[in-house]
Amino acid sequence: MSNLTFLPVLWPLFTGILLIFLAKNITLQRWVSLFSSLIGIVISMYLVFSVHSQGILTLGVGSWEAPFGIVIVADMLAALLVLTTNIIGMAILLYSFRTIGAERERHYYYPVFQFLLIGVNGAFLTGDLFNLFVFFEVMLMASYVLLVLGGTKIQLRESLKYIIVNVLSSSFFVIMVAYLYSVLGTLNMAQISQRIAEVNQPAILSVIAIGFLIVFGLKGAIFPLFQWLPGSYYAPPIPVMALFGALLTKVGIYSIFRTYTLMFYHDQDFTHAFLAWLAILTILIGVIGAIAYWDVKKIIIYNIIIAVGVIIFGISVMNEPALSGSILYIIHDMLIKAALFLLIGIMIKISGSTDIRQMGGMIKQYPSLAWTFFIAAISLAGIPPFSGFAGKLLILQGAGKAGDYLGMAMVLLSSLMVLYSVMKIFIYGFWGTPKADYREGTVPVNKMLFPAAFLVAISVLYGVGTEFMYPFISQAVETLLNPDIYIKAVLKE
Repeated sequence: MSNLTFLPVLWPLFTGILLIFLAKNITLQRWVSLFSSLIGIVISMYLVFSVHSQGILTLGVGSWEAPFGIVIVADMLAALLVLTTNIIGMAILLYSFRTIGAERERHYYYPVFQFLLIGVNGAFLTGDLFNLFVFFEVMLMASYVLLVLGGTKIQLRESLKYIIVNVLSSSFFVIMVAYLYSVLGTLNMAQISQRIAEVNQPAILSVIAIGFLIVFGLKGAIFPLFQWLPGSYYAPPIPVMALFGALLTKVGIYSIFRTYTLMFYHDQDFTHAFLAWLAILTILIGVIGAIAYWDVKKIIIYNIIIAVGVIIFGISVMNEPALSGSILYIIHDMLIKAALFLLIGIMIKISGSTDIRQMGGMIKQYPSLAWTFFIAAISLAGIPPFSGFAGKLLILQGAGKAGDYLGMAMVLLSSLMVLYSVMKIFIYGFWGTPKADYREGTVPVNKMLFPAAFLVAISVLYGVGTEFMYPFISQAVETLLNPDIYIKAVLKE
């Protein structure tokens, strides 16, 4: 039992409560938030190396051991995602200092930011299905506030749609949890896995598995449940958009990772084949959106959907190379999507438009911005040796090993279309003749660029250091492919 396991949840909770009392002092809120983020990264790094050296860490809340009490579980997958979340959180905070605006800062932006991190970190670390629902709700309640904070017309309109979709999704989540409990008599994930293995996943559990896929598909924006995402993510200011795009859909994907490798893996001809078709259709829809729009926000938003499809396809293949690729790719995508949203935020601030046809020529005055965007763009497309390459290559290897050539073709197609979509931004935004009067000095580009450049640098290091990262990825995959490791760690068998 290790109290360290719950620190990534307790620390932002403590910080968020403290920040509520500092609401009138914006400067102090910024410093406390930044200090808390740095401590959060240190805690997360220590958690990753502790799991690497000691194996899965667990904590029975209130000294109630699993399966009777609430259990917090840090395996390598959860620890890596918590670390990535905290790195992204710090970068977006730094960007927020220059861009979010004093009005939002005075209305509890920083406390709500911390509460969202509680929900994200808690969802990654919980070992209980009902508490996964609880942390989802903590995350969603914070996202409701962040989405509507500022009160612009588009925010109010899109927040209504976002809230309705997520309330319905959460209701269905509770129903599926109840169905699963009625069949198995437990909500502890390790014990659920154990009992499903004993009965070899009868048809009723396969139906419940599809029910959970609908729930997590709504959260993660899988076809055909993605329609809410482009509008809802378009509405808030850039820091909130980056936070949502990098983290929120990934919690839904993580939930599919956890349930479809730990619990519902016995009837793969049905559940995982269905998942593969949804992944392929998700990639196709994302590609169409990414190449169809000229709005820089919409292009990156639809690239979120493409990445969701690629990662989910890797999960559906369910072999070692594909799962390794999906884990590598989800971490890459979290980092690079956050960076790209911050970068396009600078472009929009400079040009005063989201239409790339109204931009142009920025490279002359802002070469650092241009080449940082270029590196992020080719990394997103999976050009070697950058971070998107290794994950996609392993997913392709896994698909080839499984004989899924249609899926391989779609992943390859997605890489070409992603490259086309982001290069369209680069060419129209940075080359050619300026379409507007870019008054140098009116936008603090260098100060806004630093957080995005920091994330791009981390992404580059992650790409060229894949060999260093691979032992951590292999440890995560070993647990996913051998549920007994997770079960023994949690149930102490």
